[in-house]
Amino acid sequence: MNVKKFTASTSREALRKVRESLGPDAVILSNRQSDGVVEILALANDDAASLAMPAPHSPMAEPAPSLDLGTTAVPAGRIEPRFEDELPHMSPPVAAKPVNLPQQPQRRVVASHASLATKVAAAAPAPAPAAPQPKAAPSIDANQIAAMVSAAVTSAKESAAVEMSGMMNEIRAMRGMMETQLAELSWGATQAREPHKTAMLRSMLAAGFSASLARYLIEKLPASQRDAADSLRWMKTVLTRNLQTMSNEDALIDQGGVFALVGPTGVGKTTSTAKLAARCVMRHGPDKLALITTDAYRIGAHEQLRIYGKILGVMVHSVKDEADLRIALKELKNKHTVLIDTVGVSQRDQMVTEQVSMLQGADANVKRLLCLNATATQETLSEVVRAYQGSGLAGCIMTKLDEAAAIGNVLDVVIRHKLNLFYVSNGQRVPEDLHLADPAYLIDRAFKLKRELVNTQYQDAELPLLMSNDHSLREVHLG
Repeated sequence: MNVKKFTASTSREALRKVRESLGPDAVILSNRQSDGVVEILALANDDAASLAMPAPHSPMAEPAPSLDLGTTAVPAGRIEPRFEDELPHMSPPVAAKPVNLPQQPQRRVVASHASLATKVAAAAPAPAPAAPQPKAAPSIDANQIAAMVSAAVTSAKESAAVEMSGMMNEIRAMRGMMETQLAELSWGATQAREPHKTAMLRSMLAAGFSASLARYLIEKLPASQRDAADSLRWMKTVLTRNLQTMSNEDALIDQGGVFALVGPTGVGKTTSTAKLAARCVMRHGPDKLALITTDAYRIGAHEQLRIYGKILGVMVHSVKDEADLRIALKELKNKHTVLIDTVGVSQRDQMVTEQVSMLQGADANVKRLLCLNATATQETLSEVVRAYQGSGLAGCIMTKLDEAAAIGNVLDVVIRHKLNLFYVSNGQRVPEDLHLADPAYLIDRAFKLKRELVNTQYQDAELPLLMSNDHSLREVHLG
């Protein structure tokens, strides 16, 4: 593209120079007048055609898309540009006809418009970058608000519960310390003021009774009992009255029924079952008795009871679960007495609950007799009773009386849990070593089997501390 500039003193002279240099079809690009001189920028017709028409392979040569843009009216007051408007300062040329400028007005207008558009685009400032739109805050509905409030309330309650629990623990600790100190002061004063009570305390501890039961009885000791011998007689009377026993065997042997001997391993359930079976056979004959064993775990346990049954002439039935027990009891419903020897289970084993459930789930009314080992400690015996209690025990049998150094521990548990003591066993002989429980004899025997070790185990200064730390039997109420 070759753009040329022509200057002259007049417009006519300038146009003449354009016509002579570029021909009559020259395209006037611009004109201006400065300091009395007219300046014209012109372009040859061929160069203007190449400027107006797009290249064959340029994006402008592609066909225009078919868009519905609607009818655009020319705004009112707008004047379409004319070629004459390009030369506002030029007088109408006299010799313009030979130039034949108006022959291609559309091409000149297009070229002029293209030049103007290029200049405007170059001069126009670059568009400012769009300001970043702020992110919209996430919307929170009513359910989320309610959940947040509920979580906050729950957290506050948990914190308050933790603080309250800590405060209560501190209060209990302070209460325990105060009770211990007060008990020490009280028992210290009792030792000096009422020495016979100290003697009774030593006697009960030596017999195997708990410190809590001893303290309860000493606190209830009548004021008239100032002598140690009288105080001991009073205590024996109270303990005998509160030891529940079976007065005669008619409640068990004559009435009959289904009885199951339960308890931990090694307490003498099988031997006690054989002893009871011998008593029943002696009273009613072998045809009125049936034996059932559920002990399929210990080696020889079934054979041991079968040997006893063979000696007594009684059939022994073996069951494995509740369904077998229900069937066996249904077949033996015509028997006067049915004795069940159960498998020994530790009081801390989950099988205790299953065994109790099996016996209670049978169609017959199974009365459970708990075997208590006289050689066990009070804590162990209490755990056994709580584990096998279930819906209630019909009674208990004290075993291994001949092996115990003191029996106050087992009598203490029987009195505390208000169990009905049926029999005491003091040997392995069948059926000789099984006796009805005599409360007066047992209480007197407990005080005769004093452990001499206790007399030297606790000093006088240690007795108040011992009594103040034992609060396990505050709920005991003796008649």
